[in-house]
Amino acid sequence: MRLFMIFRVAFKALGRNKMRTALTMLGMIIGVAAVIAMVALGRGAQEGIETSIQAAGTNLINVYAGNFSMGGVRQGSGAAQTLTLEDAAAIRNEVSGIQYMSVGVNTRQTVVAANQNWQTRINGIDVEWPQIRSWAVKYGAFFGQQDVTSSAKVAVLGSTVSNNLFGEEADPTGQIIRIKNQPFRVIGVMTSKGASTGGDDQDDSILIPYTTCQKKLMGIQHIQNMTISATSADEVPLVKSRVETLMRTRHNIFPGDNDDFMLRTLEEMTAMRTETTRTMTALLSGIAGVSLLVGGIGIMNIMLVSVTERTREIGLRMAIGAKGRDVLMQFLVEAVVLSLFGGGIGIACGFGLAKIVTQVWAYPTAISPDSIVLAFAFSAITGIFFGFYPATKAAKLDPIEALRFE
Repeated sequence: MRLFMIFRVAFKALGRNKMRTALTMLGMIIGVAAVIAMVALGRGAQEGIETSIQAAGTNLINVYAGNFSMGGVRQGSGAAQTLTLEDAAAIRNEVSGIQYMSVGVNTRQTVVAANQNWQTRINGIDVEWPQIRSWAVKYGAFFGQQDVTSSAKVAVLGSTVSNNLFGEEADPTGQIIRIKNQPFRVIGVMTSKGASTGGDDQDDSILIPYTTCQKKLMGIQHIQNMTISATSADEVPLVKSRVETLMRTRHNIFPGDNDDFMLRTLEEMTAMRTETTRTMTALLSGIAGVSLLVGGIGIMNIMLVSVTERTREIGLRMAIGAKGRDVLMQFLVEAVVLSLFGGGIGIACGFGLAKIVTQVWAYPTAISPDSIVLAFAFSAITGIFFGFYPATKAAKLDPIEALRFE
C-alpha cells in the first residue's frame, strides 16, 4: 500500500508539468531507440551473411591473383596477372578432393537491348559454375563446353538484368543484346539468387563463357580468379592446403616469400565480414549509449530543479512525520519512472525504426529479446544512478530550513 502511494504521488508530481516531463524523457527515448535499432541492424546483417553462406555452400575455396609486394607496397586482389589457365589445369589434374571448378574473369560494361540499356557486371566463367553455386536456370539453358571452346557470343542473364532490359517476368531467350557494341544471343535467364555475403546483388550480372570474355571484351590471356568446390565441407582445409602447395611450386615461390595469390574459403570471408559487422554494431551502439548518458544527466538536472522547487513541500512532509528515507524513496521513484517510461517509448520507437529500414530500404533487421531486456534494465539503472544524488539531497534537508525556504 505504501509503495502504491509513493508511485501515486510520483505520477502526480510528474504530471504537474507534462511538457518538462516529456522533454526530460526525450534523451532516454532517443538513446534506447538508437540502441535497439543499431543492434537490430547488426544482427540482421549477421543473419543475412549466415543465410548467404547456407545458400552458397560451405565447401567453396576462392583463388585470387595478387597478394604480393612491389617496391615495398603490398598489392591486393586483382593487382597481378599471375593466374593462368595452366594453373587451373594443374589444379584440376593434380589436386584430389575437388568436385567442381571454374575459372573466372569479369568486367563492367553497358549492355544494350532494343531501346533499353543497363550497366552491369559481366562474369566470364566456366560450364560448372551453376553446380558450384547451386544456381538453377529459370528460362532457356546454360552454355556448354562447345560454347567455351569456340568463344561463342552467348549470354545467360541474371534476373535483375533481364527485368531491367526486357521487363518483369519476360522470357528473353533468343533475343540479341549488345556488349561493347558486339551482339550476344541470350540463351537463358538464371533464377533469382539475392544478395551475396558482401551485400552485392548477384542477379545484377551477365554470365558468358570465360574465353569469350577474355578475347572479345577484355583482350587478356590470364584469368583473375578460380572458384573451387570441394567434395565436402570437411575436405576444404585439405584441398586448400594442396592447392596452396601446388601454386607455390608452380610459381617458384621460396619458403618465407609471400604468395602471389590469395586463397580464401567462404567461412574465412564470412568470419571477416561478421567480425566487421560486429565491430560496427558495437561502435554504433556505443555512440547510441552516449545518448543514454545524456538522457540520464537530463533526468538528474530536472530532479535537482524539482527538489529546489518543492523544498517547502519536503519540509512540510518532514514536519508531519515523514522520514528522510521516505523522501529519498519518493524522488528516487520519480527518477526511475521517468527513465522507465522513456525507455519503454524508446523500445517502441526502435522497433518502428527497424521496421521502416526493412520496409523502405529492404535491409534485413533482427530485434532480439536480449536487446529489449538490456535496454529496459539499463533505463532503470540510469534512473536509479542519476536520481540518487537529487533524492539524497532532498532527504538530507533540514525541516525547519526547508519550511523557511522562499
